Amino acid sequence: MSESASVGAQGPRAIRGQAPATRAGLRSALYGGDIFLLAPTEASRRAVAAANEVLAAELAVSDIRAAHRELDEAAFFERIGRVRRALFCDPAWHAVVEAVVDDLGFADGPFAFDPIRLRVVAHRGHENPRARSVYYPHRDTWYAHPAAVVTWWIPLHDLGEAETFWLYPDAFERPIDNDSEVFDYRDWVRDGWELKIGWQQRDAGLTARYPGVVGRPSPGRALAFACRRGDNLLFSGAHFHQTRPQSLGQTRYSLDFRVVSLADSRGGLGAPNVDNRSRGSALVDYTRAARP
Repeated sequence: MSESASVGAQGPRAIRGQAPATRAGLRSALYGGDIFLLAPTEASRRAVAAANEVLAAELAVSDIRAAHRELDEAAFFERIGRVRRALFCDPAWHAVVEAVVDDLGFADGPFAFDPIRLRVVAHRGHENPRARSVYYPHRDTWYAHPAAVVTWWIPLHDLGEAETFWLYPDAFERPIDNDSEVFDYRDWVRDGWELKIGWQQRDAGLTARYPGVVGRPSPGRALAFACRRGDNLLFSGAHFHQTRPQSLGQTRYSLDFRVVSLADSRGGLGAPNVDNRSRGSALVDYTRAARP
């Protein structure tokens, strides 16, 4: 059953529009399953403006949200791949992540992050077999991220709820049958970071083995949400969630990264592990923030 989220609503694991007063309080609430959709900050606005500029320059189309009308699939994939690599690998974009984290007020000590990924959900993309794994319901922790991981998601445009994704808060502490044991982080990055960055190999969606659900799960409520350009959506990487298929005639672009308070992770803090059996640790390749 789908349920539209009223930001700021009360209740168990609602989507909240105001963060706790302290950084430690925010992280504790996230580890407990709360979800926060917070207003744009100066840093997130700058990140969105810069990403849109890079996309416009690389795609060279009249409207990046309608690029599918001007570019064939191969050309679009190639150009988007160059943007993805730059956002993930360029130290200038690492500084963008640090600015976003600091501007909102998340970590009061050293932190590390898995750099920015550009997410692209195309018009009728769910009909493309190469993109099928984009729509798999999953927990980010099934990809060997630590229990203290927080997923940070920023839309590049104003989006209605039909363009975002579902969060399943009732499954936060409820096991979902899955095959996360197939995921070994060391194997994932053994031949390079193409899979880690996302969609650098055009046929990866046909050949790579991604962890996913087994059978037909019943995860409970599906929270849907709308958002504004530059909003900051924060949730524990242990949350079960799923990208929504869309056929609205335009492409959705967003930025996301994962961030971990190193002190919390060393101290054993984080969300409960109810069903993750992935192997290895993605944290070994996180970028350490340039701070004490």
